Amino acid sequence: MKSSSLAKKKRTSVLSHVILLLFSISALAPLSLVLLNSFKNQTEIIRNPLSWPKALNISNYVDAWHAANFSTGFINSILLTGTTIVIVLIASGLAGYVLAGKKIKATQAVTIYFMVAMTIPIQLFLFPLYFVLAKFNLIGNIYAVSFILAAVNMPLATFLMRTFFMNIPTELEESARIDGASTFNLITKIMFPLVRPGLITVSIIVGISVWNEFLITSTFLQGQENFTATLGFLSLNNTYNTNQGLMMAASVLMIAPLIVFFLVVQKYFIEGLVSGSVKG
Repeated sequence: MKSSSLAKKKRTSVLSHVILLLFSISALAPLSLVLLNSFKNQTEIIRNPLSWPKALNISNYVDAWHAANFSTGFINSILLTGTTIVIVLIASGLAGYVLAGKKIKATQAVTIYFMVAMTIPIQLFLFPLYFVLAKFNLIGNIYAVSFILAAVNMPLATFLMRTFFMNIPTELEESARIDGASTFNLITKIMFPLVRPGLITVSIIVGISVWNEFLITSTFLQGQENFTATLGFLSLNNTYNTNQGLMMAASVLMIAPLIVFFLVVQKYFIEGLVSGSVKG
């Protein structure tokens, strides 16, 4: 009986690993093909996109960097992403703390409001937002666009932070209050450090979303000097769409920072998802 159970567990484990391996191959194969063709010229790609390049030519990367103006685009993307993350963390952290502790009478109404907000497409607000930003001469202003992107990401971020705050025992907050901790010290020195996995998880989700964002940035960040890396990359489509090697190299330059970033923080991301799934 025991040996039969062990054999069944072993078969299940092998099957799970096979499925995960297939998923990994399906995800990595396209990326590998893009990387492989980024070192080829157009003739080599047309002849055989699956062949190994004759030489590791980096000219495509140099041309893509200058053509997409990545030197400016990456700086703008970092500013936009960083500012948005800071705004979302502060706002969603405070909102999650209030909603988790039911510290206002309208907690349920606010929670429902955030749920509804998650279902409303941002396209409905593009015209009024454009009118307001144009009125205040903020078209092309990265920091103004950061507030728009922060508002878009707020509902999900608030729900995530609410879940993490719900995992903190109420006795801990009560003890801090008895010891004379002010609200500011309670939130910044006790509560926020305890939900650090949640803050990291929200940062990663929001950061990747903003880095890849197109609709809002293409609407409000007009002028090539205000382009993000994503807009710079997409601007190549009309001019260099016949040069597949250059397009592949530009794709690698766009994808590489996200891959490196996620590899660095994946441990904290997984810890955050696990610790935030206990309650809520």
